Amino acid sequence: MASIKDVAAAAGLSVATVSRVLNDHPSVSADARTRVLAAVETLGYRPNAVARSLRTDQTRTLGLVISDVLNPYFTALARSVEEEARSLGYSVIIGNADERPDLQDHHVRTLLDRRIDGLLVSPTDGGSPLMLDAARAGTPMVFVDRWIPGVDVPVVRSDGRAAVRDLVAHLHGLGHRRLAIIAGPAATTTGRERVEAFREALGAYGLDLPAGYVGQGDFQTESGRRVTEGFLALPEPPEVVFAADNLMALGALDAIRARGMRVPDDIGLAAFDDIPWFVHTDPPVTAISQPTGELGRAAVRALVDRVEGRAGASVTLPARLVVRRSCGENPGAPASPVPRPPEPPSPVRRSTS
Repeated sequence: MASIKDVAAAAGLSVATVSRVLNDHPSVSADARTRVLAAVETLGYRPNAVARSLRTDQTRTLGLVISDVLNPYFTALARSVEEEARSLGYSVIIGNADERPDLQDHHVRTLLDRRIDGLLVSPTDGGSPLMLDAARAGTPMVFVDRWIPGVDVPVVRSDGRAAVRDLVAHLHGLGHRRLAIIAGPAATTTGRERVEAFREALGAYGLDLPAGYVGQGDFQTESGRRVTEGFLALPEPPEVVFAADNLMALGALDAIRARGMRVPDDIGLAAFDDIPWFVHTDPPVTAISQPTGELGRAAVRALVDRVEGRAGASVTLPARLVVRRSCGENPGAPASPVPRPPEPPSPVRRSTS
């Protein structure tokens, strides 16, 4: 990676002059500016690619790269991030990755070049060299909702395992035994974790999760529709479809209605990530709700701590089940699982990273 000294040598100027050009200082001649910019272009120099200046120069600006701005969960998360940042005296620049790793890296690179003070990211995949380099170089960073395992960066997230167990208990109490899941991308931590939690919860009741009842989605509506069509075409379709995010649940609902079927009379539907729309669907959708606003605020506080030289803290908050009518009417309390494994320890709300 080219350094500012390399730019100075290529331009035939001092490092101080190059620095003044890059910082738009008025006391620089037109000739010097032209030579420096030409050298920067030739060498591919990026002054902030590893965010060296973030530790000394503050712009009171934070970057937020979210996975999909059209997903109501991330829209609400972005709003809470912006509100909390503003209350602490910071502005927020938002980049929408649209679930694409290449677009995610484009936004990360652009934000670092804009001299942001810190970066909030919900990674679209399990490993971005650009993000890893920025983290190792000391860029104040926090992962929110999703994370990259093994990276020494605070993570602010919800834990949905208990809520998934509650969902399976609810479904079991309604008499449902054939339960299927529309999974999110395996490259994301949330995609893997929600399938694992569902499988474990089913196992507590002695129920299997056959390969035919696991459909691979991508957190987008169309994948929910496609996977559900496959479920409905099985010789023995599932009694309930659990979508691992809200947009895939809407796609599942479209597929069910296109078959002339009704929820929950013909098949049940549940979702991870509650959204306001689910109250207004017919019937209202049973969903696992994350504390979205609190997650956004906690992520900003953790990032500002890092920007201002304090130790950032990871935060884990519990999700909860919201029961509505999309899986059927509950005639009574759910049966106890047989056998039920011991409860895992409660998640730690705050831990220094």
